[in-house]
Amino acid sequence: MTTTIKKAARHPLAAGIKAAVLSVTLGLGATAAHANSHVTWDDIANDANTPEDVLGYGIGPKAQRYSPLTQINKDNIHKLTPAWSFSFGDEKQRGQESQALVHEGTIYVTGSYSRVFAIDARTGERKWSYAARLPEDIRPCCDVVNRGAAIYGDKIFFGTLDAAIVALDKETGKVVWKKKFGDHREGYTMTGAPTIVKDQKTGKALLIHGSSGDEFGVVGKLFARDPDTGKEIWMRPFVEGHYGRLNGEKSTPTGDPAAPSWPDDPNSPTGKVEAWSHGGGAPWQSASFDAETNTIIIGAGNPAPWNGWARTAEGGDPKDFDSLYTSGQVGVDPTTGEVKWFYQHTPNDAWDFSGNNELVLFEYKEKDGKIVKATGHADRNGFFYVVDRENGDFVRGFPFVDNITWATGIDPKTGRPMEVEGQRPPKPAAGEKRGASIEVSPPFLGGKNWNPMAYSQDTGLFYIPGNHWKEDYWTEQVQYTKGSAYLGMGFRIKKMFDDHVGILRAMDPKTGELVWEHKEKLPLWAGVLATKGGLIFTGTGDGYLKAFDDKTGKELWKFQTGTGIISPPITWEMDGEQYVGVTTGYGGAVPLWGGDMADLTKPVPQGGSFWVFKLPSWDKSVAKN
Repeated sequence: MTTTIKKAARHPLAAGIKAAVLSVTLGLGATAAHANSHVTWDDIANDANTPEDVLGYGIGPKAQRYSPLTQINKDNIHKLTPAWSFSFGDEKQRGQESQALVHEGTIYVTGSYSRVFAIDARTGERKWSYAARLPEDIRPCCDVVNRGAAIYGDKIFFGTLDAAIVALDKETGKVVWKKKFGDHREGYTMTGAPTIVKDQKTGKALLIHGSSGDEFGVVGKLFARDPDTGKEIWMRPFVEGHYGRLNGEKSTPTGDPAAPSWPDDPNSPTGKVEAWSHGGGAPWQSASFDAETNTIIIGAGNPAPWNGWARTAEGGDPKDFDSLYTSGQVGVDPTTGEVKWFYQHTPNDAWDFSGNNELVLFEYKEKDGKIVKATGHADRNGFFYVVDRENGDFVRGFPFVDNITWATGIDPKTGRPMEVEGQRPPKPAAGEKRGASIEVSPPFLGGKNWNPMAYSQDTGLFYIPGNHWKEDYWTEQVQYTKGSAYLGMGFRIKKMFDDHVGILRAMDPKTGELVWEHKEKLPLWAGVLATKGGLIFTGTGDGYLKAFDDKTGKELWKFQTGTGIISPPITWEMDGEQYVGVTTGYGGAVPLWGGDMADLTKPVPQGGSFWVFKLPSWDKSVAKN
């Protein structure tokens, strides 16, 4: 269902999933042509302009997910056909959220349960595979997913569900090094793709990765490592008051001790409310990198617990404390790990809106001719943000989904949300275990979740995979226990409209104008890809890979893969032909968290494959180099 808009429109967690996976490395040998082919920083920096490779999560450090390829376009997309598909195999399927990488004829794609596959891009044959040996007591919040790898030098890097990051030889799949960064029994884990950046001050490449685990009350941390050895260069926590590390030594605290945003509590032995010690803020998505300002830009997760009253001193009001540095976007110095700037989307977040959704770097011209270098961010709280990426200053914000209940908008002067009274769930009455239920939209799964949007350099529009849904939401008593869910909230996700949940929208970041929209019956949990061929690709929960006209939103093509798609598609050029690839396999957070969405998605079969498409060889219109 596609509509063109001509005028502007102003439970318990799925925790403790057990896995004992044997470590398997099947090295089938590397071709002589690839034996000494190392990936450099220049290769990664130019990723968006070199379509023969896909070398980073987001297709370039700006994470725009835009390709300059035009061979597949509006005129011939109807001819697109499968070239091959590769099955991940065995019973370990569940959610497959990985964005693949492509380098010199090899596809590198991660799978559920911390697996990696290297596949011949021409034939679909497996070159090697690796599966982490996971302990039985891992604690993934939202399915056993992995969103992708990083590549640099002669290595592939990815994170595991037992809170480790692994470097593999990209030709053989053999382990080069493995570093544990947290105690998985506390809830630390890693699902996001790591990022390679180059510190412009020192000239050194860094491997950047975060931690996951907010729902278990961990303190979120961002790490920088030497990609050759795995040695930690620095660590920066994203909860105020915790100290970072630099070169193995204690460095500076995060935040300003003179102006605490987590309240004092005289009854706490630490002098702070208990939540300060287990405060969340995990940077579990991938980072973007602005080389011009030498800044790592990444989202910080929700504070823990979700229950805002449990993060408030006795007699206080949750709205009086912002719970820094959570639910916002952070600019970090790659040399030291110090916070350069911070902008908070949801102060003292009580709804698990978090702030992890991708930060897309883009530029646009104001009416006076001024070029603004910005980040674009579609938050789970339902609002789209444009922020000056040079200093973190708020530029503008507007809704990208309908019927937002918790705030009426973003104050243009302060950049803070204009909250609606009564949309913070009330505290349980004396003697009660739970508070009164309220209806909130978006729910904690968000107006958009982790699934990344795309930005087209041709149209100047963002293509946002959102959802229309709501929830019943109430406060519950909560106490921190190591390794247990730390929420303090109850919920039930509900449908908002009868005809759709998923809503793909094309929006102008300069005006907030909604240009077109396309509706899907099931939630949209897949990423988006834009191409110079005038196409927008995304996947659907019921198994289709689809292509749309970037200007009108008209659906031009679709293919049924046999299982739901919850991953970002990619495109690349090889042997003079353009290819499109996507990971398939349904799962992730939506079917695990109950409510109407679990019922709606129950018929979708699981899977685990990588599909590749191209124009058919008989099509004489395809010009080959």
